[in-house]
Amino acid sequence: MKLNEIADRPGAKHARKRVGRGIGSGLGKTAGRGHKGQKSRSGVAIKGFEGGQMPLHRRLPKRGFNNISAKSFAVVNLDRIQTAIDAGKLDAKQAVTSEILVAAGIARRTKDGVRLLGGGELTAKVSFQVQGASKNAVAAVEKAGGSIEIAALAPKAAAEPPKSKKAAERASKAKTPAAKTSAASEDKQG
Repeated sequence: MKLNEIADRPGAKHARKRVGRGIGSGLGKTAGRGHKGQKSRSGVAIKGFEGGQMPLHRRLPKRGFNNISAKSFAVVNLDRIQTAIDAGKLDAKQAVTSEILVAAGIARRTKDGVRLLGGGELTAKVSFQVQGASKNAVAAVEKAGGSIEIAALAPKAAAEPPKSKKAAERASKAKTPAAKTSAASEDKQG
């Protein structure tokens, strides 16, 4: 056997279907779509339609619910913290907060805050100020001589800047409704 004789098994590779390339190709004119009807047009979205019969996704019962007050934390394991300290990205003498973890590239974003998990081993003495921590993480940090302080949840809406000038104006108007009402009452009296 030579290198130039190596090939796939017959039928393993299929040539790409090139539609609309003339009668001789066998896929010209209607390009394999047939004549007229919904499926011959572009933009067809039949998907789960079952001809008027109650579709499957509506026949099946609903399950579960979405908890609107659930908190979403960025999780960080102890071994990632230790790796960052060894690499010089984190200062073990300084208190480690969620903002510092994001700046160091350990957590991607804070979401509702950072939750510390006990995966891996921590040898450095570090004090943490995070929004949550597992029992294993607390035990491992205290064993290494550090401490964990559970901070308040990270504020969401306050940190986000308004998307446009109009949004900023609406936000400022919403903040001071009392000032408007008092000004309106003075105009009526005067």
